[in-house]
Amino acid sequence: MIKSFRGGVHPKDNKSATAGKPIETAPLPEVAVIPMRQHIGAASVPIVKKGDLVKKGQVIGEADGFVSSNVHASISGQVIDVGSHPHPIFGKCEAVVISSDGKDEWQEGLPLTRNWEELDAAQLLKIISDAGIVGMGGATFPTHVKSTLQKDKHVDLLILNAAECEPYLTADHRMMLEEGPRIVTGVKIAMKVLGVERCLVGIEDNKKDAIKKMTDAFSGLPVEVVALPTKYPQGAEKMLINAVSGRIIPSGGLPMDVGVVVQNVGTVAAICDAVTQGIPLIERVTTVSGGSIKDPKNIRVRIGTPFREAIEFCDGFLTRPEKIIMGGPMMGMAEPSIDIPIIKGVSGILAIAKGEANTGKEASCIRCGRCVNACPMGLNPSMLSILSERGLYEEAKADYGLFDCAECGSCVFACPAKRNIVQYVKYSKAQNAAAKLKENRG
Repeated sequence: MIKSFRGGVHPKDNKSATAGKPIETAPLPEVAVIPMRQHIGAASVPIVKKGDLVKKGQVIGEADGFVSSNVHASISGQVIDVGSHPHPIFGKCEAVVISSDGKDEWQEGLPLTRNWEELDAAQLLKIISDAGIVGMGGATFPTHVKSTLQKDKHVDLLILNAAECEPYLTADHRMMLEEGPRIVTGVKIAMKVLGVERCLVGIEDNKKDAIKKMTDAFSGLPVEVVALPTKYPQGAEKMLINAVSGRIIPSGGLPMDVGVVVQNVGTVAAICDAVTQGIPLIERVTTVSGGSIKDPKNIRVRIGTPFREAIEFCDGFLTRPEKIIMGGPMMGMAEPSIDIPIIKGVSGILAIAKGEANTGKEASCIRCGRCVNACPMGLNPSMLSILSERGLYEEAKADYGLFDCAECGSCVFACPAKRNIVQYVKYSKAQNAAAKLKENRG
């Protein structure tokens, strides 16, 4: 039986431009701008200074606390600056800027050969932590934190998120077709870290080739590939967990509350590299697409490469884009410039052409209820937006489940009034957080 969840929407997937294209390796950036904030939690602390010579794979930023992550040099060369630079999420943040020497030399001792099966869970977890691995689906939660078992929780299931439900994005799809052994080994390592004996792989049923590849790759292992209906947001954690396992995360809860840990395709591939070869997270596969891109591609690109150079590798712009988006069009972020660096969570770079997006002027809510029908969390997005507009942030939180909103954008897609509901929700969450901080400070 094909499994799914309530609500959701069916945006045009726009994946055909890149779904059939093998991953290509982008050239090294001449200058890599490597931010110290590429993950949820505390920013890393730079441990290099201007003028230092660094090599690929060398730690240049150390994690500042448990919920933080190391950052590594993605190229070899000279540090030409340590300071504030443009960032795709935070506007600006501290970054280490490296001018390439063109040699692309590894730090001494890398890569190495390691028999991971001889290591215990604690040793594997430390390697994952040292390698700076974070969630590659876009959330960028430090993987070692997500994989650390809490004393009062019992985890018995790993779920591999291979849904890739966002329109345009095909990086995970291509990895499943081309890099099965990395994914399989990464899953086996992740299972050993968690001490679980079962894994479910959720893939949308519009990726039949990937379903077959993964089914064949995991043959003989306690891993089941589950075909899921093509519906957005099938890849959101709560929706995915419910669809493949039937478990429901309680309001305000986390996957571990129902015995589950979810990892992304790119994340387990990075785990494989780190554990078997000592290679830290210095590159990722990213989809560059949209109506304004001349030659859309899936590219393997070094962290710190400017958006501009990734776009130039795809032959530049066909037309002037109306919007540049980091990630997918539903949950991604519009960017003011292409002179910003690719970070660990950049799953896509989209150049949306004029008329390609379903945009329009925002109007007042007409109470049609389409957003309610679309919401996979069973919320009332209309009321959340209206309360936020009126400054009633506490009411949105207390009476309408504000913090249960996954910000998936299904409501915005369904809204005939073009209401920017997700932006209202984000603002309301921020106001509640600010009020709590003020209260804690007395």
